[in-house]
Amino acid sequence: MKKMRSLFHPSVDDISVEGILHALSDPIRVGIFARIAAGTCAQPCAAFLEFADRPVPKSTLSQHFKVLREAGLIRSERRGVELLNTTRCEEISERFGPLLSSIVAAWQDEVARAKKAKKKAARRAA
Repeated sequence: MKKMRSLFHPSVDDISVEGILHALSDPIRVGIFARIAAGTCAQPCAAFLEFADRPVPKSTLSQHFKVLREAGLIRSERRGVELLNTTRCEEISERFGPLLSSIVAAWQDEVARAKKAKKKAARRAA
């Protein structure tokens, strides 16, 4: 039987602002992180197979979760063949203050503005 590799989770002391900003520089990753942070329980990777009304290939999704995990933003735990993901917001907030909440709030504002502009453009076209 093949043994599963253990998942890398950096210690909070090894998490850097640069790593956080890099991980959250991709719109899909920041969206994944925001949805996990907004949830009340661990989220399986499969919950993100569709993002912004578009399918996300499993291999791409795996890479996004790896980047988030290695930046220290999420903790992933194996449950059978599935990974359940939670944020490390409390740990990170103790070290970096409101950095994560500010990034997520700015992203949410950007998404809301884009949706509003899209609706406005659709009304004009009609």
